[in-house]
Amino acid sequence: MAKTTPGEFIRQVHVEAGKVVWPTGKETWVTAVMVFLLTALLALFFFAVDSGFAAIVQFLLGLLA
Repeated sequence: MAKTTPGEFIRQVHVEAGKVVWPTGKETWVTAVMVFLLTALLALFFFAVDSGFAAIVQFLLGLLA
């Protein structure tokens, strides 16, 4: 395998960096909002599941008393 000189490496990095397509401001905003909404939805879901399990455990422990 041929070794790449530092200058050639920098040139290749510059060429590859030019191929990067950055998202628009609108795409970034929409993605951020979707992440926030889905995080909130999952938080509510796990809160409900955890509350349900807690109620079941409290009920079962109440049977022992």
